[in-house]
Amino acid sequence: MDRVILHCDCNSFYASVELLSRPELWGRPVAVCGDPDSRHGVILAKNEPAKARGVRTAETIWQARQKCPELVLLPAHHGLYRDYSRRVNAIYQRFTDRVEPFGIDESWLDVTGSLRLFGSGPAALADRIRAAIREELGLTVSVGVSFNKVFAKLGSDYKKPDATTLITPDNFRALVWPLPVTDLLFVGRASARVLARHGVATIGQLAAFDRAALTALLGKAGGQLWDYANGLERGEVALAGQYTPPKSVGNGLTFPHNLVTWEQVHRGLALLCDQVAVRLRRHRLKAATLQLTIRDPVFRDICRQRPLEAPACTARALGRTAREIIHHTWRAGAPIRALTVTALHLIPEDQAAEQLGLFDPQAPRRRAREERLERAMDVIRGKYGPGAVTTASLAHPPKRADWESRLPF
Repeated sequence: MDRVILHCDCNSFYASVELLSRPELWGRPVAVCGDPDSRHGVILAKNEPAKARGVRTAETIWQARQKCPELVLLPAHHGLYRDYSRRVNAIYQRFTDRVEPFGIDESWLDVTGSLRLFGSGPAALADRIRAAIREELGLTVSVGVSFNKVFAKLGSDYKKPDATTLITPDNFRALVWPLPVTDLLFVGRASARVLARHGVATIGQLAAFDRAALTALLGKAGGQLWDYANGLERGEVALAGQYTPPKSVGNGLTFPHNLVTWEQVHRGLALLCDQVAVRLRRHRLKAATLQLTIRDPVFRDICRQRPLEAPACTARALGRTAREIIHHTWRAGAPIRALTVTALHLIPEDQAAEQLGLFDPQAPRRRAREERLERAMDVIRGKYGPGAVTTASLAHPPKRADWESRLPF
């Protein structure tokens, strides 16, 4: 192989970290869940015995307990998980300076330049890394070894737990192509539905599809997925500690009580758009597209996207588009359990040039004023705390819903 890329995935990470201090629960079905009192009562992670009983991530606690009545539920400790994530990545950095986290429990490693230093082949080095993490931290890791990032990730998912899978230019057709197309990185539910309508169910069928036709079906992403399926992905693994801008920025909130009025919905959107906008400005990015996900009380999701008037990083601009989406998507009075706002198609703020509008030439100036105002709010919040200043749409009225009293302002 011209490159040697590893993808390391900690097995049942949240549950495994929790069990380090609860050894009496080893071998029993265990799941980490959110707080049922705040209606975050869904499964966040589960161990192998729970997985064997059919418990799935993101299902409700009552659904999980129907499958596994003896399931042990543990609360989440996110600070502890971040600490162990840092410790795991510190071990990776002993073997290479190219370590790129992909979430809290996964990382890519490029060991092309350091492989000879350890005097072993790619799979043997992966086994050595797995042994170091198991012995020092008590956690297990599955590792995919391949010649690109996409196939390395497929390898880490191929055999679990605590395993190494080698995918090479010679064997990838036999190993990868029979897998479901949804196993391929970035093939989401919407893309999978389009592909299924055209007879594409496996990665091999995707690889055999005409690239130009795939691009016509899915846009630029179609050609990218075709490259992935054919082993042509060549993305680099970032240096450890190097800043890599996010591909999207999103925040979601499950409300203590269902939202049923437009006033409640608008306030929920205002809160989420403010949080997303703050993070965009922190990353010095602007969004060209907004995605809104609406979840009803029976966990049905509706997901819609809409381009913004112009690339933006303000709560006001995001809020205007979010309200447009929900008014065209949601029936007034229908209950909403959760909302998620996600900024997509991100652009560095210094590259987000804007032209004067033909019908509203003052719009760019208005958006610039909004941005200056919200950046000034960032300064005040940074000095005096997040509750020091907020917008009028989030100011507490005399009479407010119970969930509104829990807003961090």
